Amino acid sequence: MFVYNFYKFISITDLSIKKDILLKRLNHLNIKGTILLASEGINVNISQEKQLLDKALKVIDEQIPLSDIHINKTKSDDIAFQKLKVKVKNEIIRFNSLLKNSDKNTLKSITPHHWDKIIRNDAQIIDMRNNFEYNLGTFKGAINLCLINFTDLKDKTDELNKLDRKKKTAIFCTGGIRCEKSTNYLLGKGVKKVHHLKGGILKYLEEIPEERSSWEGDCFVFDARVSVRHALTEGPHQLCYACRHPILPKDQNHSKYEHGVSCHQCFDKTSDYDKSRFRERQKQIKLARVRGKKHMVGYDGS
Repeated sequence: MFVYNFYKFISITDLSIKKDILLKRLNHLNIKGTILLASEGINVNISQEKQLLDKALKVIDEQIPLSDIHINKTKSDDIAFQKLKVKVKNEIIRFNSLLKNSDKNTLKSITPHHWDKIIRNDAQIIDMRNNFEYNLGTFKGAINLCLINFTDLKDKTDELNKLDRKKKTAIFCTGGIRCEKSTNYLLGKGVKKVHHLKGGILKYLEEIPEERSSWEGDCFVFDARVSVRHALTEGPHQLCYACRHPILPKDQNHSKYEHGVSCHQCFDKTSDYDKSRFRERQKQIKLARVRGKKHMVGYDGS
């Protein structure tokens, strides 16, 4: 099995029509995953056998031209998503600000093979991902903006004001989409010489050998694999299905861990009522499994 991840900022019209066409034709190929459509572009995360995914690309390309895109292609032990969802959204990555065609002229990308040279030559490195993703793994010396959500970037004025305006600024995220969306915002806040990692962390981990790498730890991915590491091999992490944050197998031995109900990261953040709802959900999922019905991978320990 494989997972294909890609996005493209491109003006799209007739969104509802394209949604219906993609949903029908990709379901016919048994494609699983999520496709987001907006007037500003398309964001795709899909999984299936490689042959079927390649056919899916042709289907998508008939509706939205996919020329000049980079596709992260990763092997997976199983299909990484439970079902196919095609959604029409205001944005393909929420930032409360649409990316305009004119904005693309300000984007400066760095390939993985030139990335280390840039960040080792006195550039300031900013991790554009959420705080829990940073804690799982990041580049040496990267600044953590402690984002809970991507939109929180607009509340980080004090942190941005502390950046050295004379230095190059190298930003990165999982696949590149958050960097493309935020570049003009950073430039507008006076951050100069903004460069982003082309293809994101996933492309870097795919191309750069571990012995030459500046990456430390694992990279969180938003599918059943949970995390990947160098050469895009699957990491050891699992999900806490209460808070949707990654945990290690050893964390399941923690006194605050209960499968599908809580982990050490969220136990004190949820109410007794929440935990009782999660326990009931877990009970229903197990009963459904006994009846031979499918549910979200991982909820009952599989």
